[in-house]
Amino acid sequence: MITSLILLGIVLILALFAMGSYNKLVVLRNRFKNAFSQIDVQLKRRYDLIPNLVETAKGYIKHERGTLEAVTAARNQASSAVQKAASDPGNASAIKGLLGAESVLTGALGRLFAVVEAYPDLKANQTMQSLMEELTSTENKISFARQAYNDAVMTYNTARETFPTVLIASPLGFKEAALFEITRPEEREAQKVSF
Repeated sequence: MITSLILLGIVLILALFAMGSYNKLVVLRNRFKNAFSQIDVQLKRRYDLIPNLVETAKGYIKHERGTLEAVTAARNQASSAVQKAASDPGNASAIKGLLGAESVLTGALGRLFAVVEAYPDLKANQTMQSLMEELTSTENKISFARQAYNDAVMTYNTARETFPTVLIASPLGFKEAALFEITRPEEREAQKVSF
């Protein structure tokens, strides 16, 4: 009788531990998914600004059609990648795909900004200045959102990898979440935007 009460107590303690650990992991997973949605919002804002930027530049830089097409193609690729990543922020390959697409877009925008520098009339255009200021502001917001996302992912990954939670994390489907990291060193440099 006492043995069965002790066993029942141990089972109850283990069940409470499992429920608590599971709930904690769910909360942390939802936090990093929410943090990713903040990145998603800012990236969409960025993607919405780019066509206006390209349209404004088109009238001035007719000889730079390749640059404008590269920016548009990179924007479309990044927009598609963010949709895939937003559907499952815990999917490491989707996050890596988004990082690659963002890398291409950042490079294309850098080339566009360099071209804009060569055209004083375009650089002086009020609409272009306004769009570039909005884009710079959005880039800052994206950086803050990435930091919040990475903090949430780190907390989640740490909780899922620590003992004894690790014993239930994998069997219950809690996979490691990917950080939103810069993979190419040239991306670590700030975009130079001057008017």
